Amino acid sequence: MVVAGAGPGGAAAALTLRRLGHRVVLVDKAVFPRDKCCGDGLTAAALRRLERLGLRPEDVASFQPVEEAVVVSAGGRQVSLPLPAGSLFAASARRADLDAALVGLARQAGAEVLEGRAVTAVRAAPAARDNGTAHQPPPAGVRVSLDDGTSIEAAYVVAADGAWSPVRRSLGLTPPGYLGDWQAGRQYFEGVGPEGRKLWVWFEPDMIPGYAWSFPLPGGAANVGYGVLRPIKGRLRGQPPDWSERPRVAAVLGPSARPSGPWRAWPIPARIGRAPLSGLSGRVLFVGDAAGACDPMTGEGIAQAMETAEMAARAIAAAGPAQPEGAARRYRREVLTGMAVDDLLSRLLCWVLARPGGSDRALALVDRSGWTRGNFARWMFEDYPRAVLATPHRWHRRLFSSPGAYAGCEQPGWPGSGAPR
Repeated sequence: MVVAGAGPGGAAAALTLRRLGHRVVLVDKAVFPRDKCCGDGLTAAALRRLERLGLRPEDVASFQPVEEAVVVSAGGRQVSLPLPAGSLFAASARRADLDAALVGLARQAGAEVLEGRAVTAVRAAPAARDNGTAHQPPPAGVRVSLDDGTSIEAAYVVAADGAWSPVRRSLGLTPPGYLGDWQAGRQYFEGVGPEGRKLWVWFEPDMIPGYAWSFPLPGGAANVGYGVLRPIKGRLRGQPPDWSERPRVAAVLGPSARPSGPWRAWPIPARIGRAPLSGLSGRVLFVGDAAGACDPMTGEGIAQAMETAEMAARAIAAAGPAQPEGAARRYRREVLTGMAVDDLLSRLLCWVLARPGGSDRALALVDRSGWTRGNFARWMFEDYPRAVLATPHRWHRRLFSSPGAYAGCEQPGWPGSGAPR
C-alpha cells in the first residue's frame, strides 16, 4: 500500500494498515518536522484516536491540555465551558510537533517512510505476472510516480495529501475553480496574558458564521487566528487582522503579547460526501482534506482526517487486493451513513448562527444551566458525533458519559503540566 501525505490522516492510514498486516510506504514531499497551517486544536474525537494509535502526549513538545473553554457571542455574551476532569476532552499542539511524532510512530510500526519525495502521478498498472495463476490473472494495481524519477507499484493508494491533492489532480478529479469552503489564517503569539491559558472562541460580527480563536500553548504562547466561510466579505480574505482593534481579543491576549512567527493563511475544504472519495475503480481512496473531510461549522479537520483514514484502511483490508470496487463501496457507504450526516447538521447550524442575533440566542440557550454548559462543551469538542441522534448505528452504552482521552492525565512531566520534564 502507498499512503500519499504524512499528516495525521496519512499517519493514521499507515498505522492502521500496518496493524492489519499490510506492507506500507508512506510518502510526503516535506521533511519532518515541518510547519503546517492549522489552528492546532485537538478535540476529544481527535485525542481518542491519537491515544488508540499509540501517541503519548509527553512525546509532543508543545502538547497543552485544555481545562476550560470560553465562547463569546457577537453581542458580547460570554459563556465559560469547564471540561470534565480526569481525562482530556480538548488540547492544543503545534502541528510541527504532532505530525513529526505521528510519522515516528508509523516508522516504528514498520512503514517505510519516504520524506522529501513528492507524488507526481498515479496511474493504473498491472501487477507482477507471477502474482496470478493460469485460472486467476493477477489483479491490476497502481503505479505511483515520484519527483525523483522513481516509481512504486502497489495494490492501493490512500491519498491523504491535502486540499490540493496532487493524487486527485493527477486523476483529473479536481473541480475547476475550487478555492475551498473556508478561508483561515493564524499566527503564533508569545507573552500572552493569564486569560490566554484558556481556549477562546469569539463570534466576531464580521466573521459569522465563522469565528476568531486563541488556542493555548505551553510557555505563555498561543495560536491566534480566524476562519470564515466563502464567499468572503470585507477585509477577511486571508489577511492578518489588527487584533488591537478587536477589544475582546486584545483583552485576552494582554498588553505583552507579541507575534512570534509569520501570519499564514490556508483554504479549508468541507464537503465530505460531495467530493470524490475514490478513483481508478477503487484503487485510490481519498481521506482527510483530500476528501473534503472537515466540519463545516468549525473547520476542524484533524479528527476527521484520522477517522476517514481508518475507514479507508479497514475497507481495503476487508476487500483485499482483487476487489478494489468493493473497498470503494464499503468506504463510501461508511462515510455517507456517518460523517456526511454530521456534515448536513453542521451546515444547518451554520445557517442558524448566520441569522441576525443567532450566536446570542444560541449561547443564551447554552448558558441556561450547568448541565447545558457541560453537555454543550462535550458536543462542541466532538465527544460524540455531531448528528449521533440521527445515526443509531453509532450509538453505544456510554455514548454521553464516556471519559475523554488519556484518563488520569494529571501526570508530571507532560508538556504544559507545570512540572519539569
